[in-house]
Amino acid sequence: MASVDNPEPTRALILGDNDPLNPNRTHILETIEQVDLNQALKVARAAAEAADAVAMDYFRGDLAVETKDDASPVTEADRACERIIRDTILKVFPDHAIYGEEYGQRGEGRYLWLVDPIDGTRSFIRHLPFWSVQIALMIDGELALGVSSAPAFGETAWAVRGQGAFLGDHRARVREIDDLARADVSFGNLRSLARGEDWPWVGRIVAQAARCRGYGDFYSYHRLADGSQDAVIESDVNILDIAALTVIVRESGGVMTDLAGQPIGLETTSVLAASAPLHEQLRAWLHE
Repeated sequence: MASVDNPEPTRALILGDNDPLNPNRTHILETIEQVDLNQALKVARAAAEAADAVAMDYFRGDLAVETKDDASPVTEADRACERIIRDTILKVFPDHAIYGEEYGQRGEGRYLWLVDPIDGTRSFIRHLPFWSVQIALMIDGELALGVSSAPAFGETAWAVRGQGAFLGDHRARVREIDDLARADVSFGNLRSLARGEDWPWVGRIVAQAARCRGYGDFYSYHRLADGSQDAVIESDVNILDIAALTVIVRESGGVMTDLAGQPIGLETTSVLAASAPLHEQLRAWLHE
């Protein structure tokens, strides 16, 4: 059984990095020689668990809500969770840089931790369970590790590049599907999609998909990774919202890019995530 103190699935998969199906195995092995991704995963999961406990103490309580410069809400719960995440990571990796939602970036270098202490603050303050703790590690500009913890659901997903994705103790895999008529699609931030030039494309998907939903935030990505959702389309996001989820979706066998088909990076603001065949079909439609 995998846990913070005993991540056997990850260790077992590291021993299998010579798998010919793993195209990144050489780069992964070189990276592991420089930073122990098992240790980094252990620290990330410990930080997420600590933040979970803090967040749940605030959840459903009376919170003073402030409005940030970008018009998004923030509470003391967000700040307290980010502080404990930063403290947990920096205690083990004092030379690593951290970029967080509430306190910005500290340091520079090859190793950059990306932290959204409560992704889904609007749900959090309205006592809805669609919020999560998001922690990712980027190495040399590439996402290498992600932890997405949703304590109100009792659910944690995690992944390390080249080693597979896990939802709890179980391996996560996307459903291989190439037919939109059989696919369940989840949309996020419909307002910004409706204001953009891709709105006719969205309408075509809604008309032809088997089902369309708007779960939002972490939930759609967890469901995509475990095969119970088939595509996620979002706009108006930032890297802190999606960094950990990107690693999880990719390691579960999915493809995750922005709407233009570009890799997820620090400047990403939109998402198209699905199994490879469905992703290809949806991207093709966008350019017809």
